[in-house]
Amino acid sequence: MRDFFKGFRMFGQGLGILLRSPRLLLIGALPALLTTLLLIGGVVALAFWIDDLSLLLTPFADDWSPGWQTTIRVAAGVAVFGVALAIAMIGFTAITLAVGGPFYEHIAEKVEDDLGGVPGAVDLSGWRLLVLGLKDGIALVLRSLLFTIPLLIAGFIPVVGQTVVPVLLALVTAWFLALELIAVPFYRRGMGLKQRRPLLRRHRALALGLGLPVSLLCLIPFAALIVMPVGFVGGVLVAREVLAAEAA
Repeated sequence: MRDFFKGFRMFGQGLGILLRSPRLLLIGALPALLTTLLLIGGVVALAFWIDDLSLLLTPFADDWSPGWQTTIRVAAGVAVFGVALAIAMIGFTAITLAVGGPFYEHIAEKVEDDLGGVPGAVDLSGWRLLVLGLKDGIALVLRSLLFTIPLLIAGFIPVVGQTVVPVLLALVTAWFLALELIAVPFYRRGMGLKQRRPLLRRHRALALGLGLPVSLLCLIPFAALIVMPVGFVGGVLVAREVLAAEAA
């Protein structure tokens, strides 16, 4: 729990850093704005069609009694919506960081310079950051499906699907978000997803402490404009903490 709260505090420290530098906050908000508009459009469309999707997924309940039919279809709707939000959140972060690669690399450089710099930092072009961000983002979204699909199935279970499953989805989303949020500091050190995933796994509570507030706050419309750059700066702090702990 100590590491979890440390990760949570680093999210708060990220907010403090950006409040002292509104220019960096604005730079970080620009890529998030475009992706937020796309995400909200997708969520609205999903909400509009959720009843039809629930019917499509539960043809076996057509002959059930009205009470059980409603229960299983509400469970299906909640499960589909929860899994879609988890995947969208992970994909949202991947797209935001990929599109805004140069913006976030600039923020990372400024933040890390204030913290002592990065000896031998790799100079990354905007194109290189875009390729790395998309490649790792797709890999993480696909990997997240290994968890979200079973949770989607579990969401059909009455009571459990509306209580335990949302909690597990929040934790899964937080973990994959944390892997995305610390990406650029690792890129600047010449380290990709294969290097950062095992390192962060050894500090899982720290990662969840960062990823959980980001994932939950991003559910608020347009909050991602502030939350994403704050989470990214928190990711810089978490990355430095993890690397320092591993080097010790």
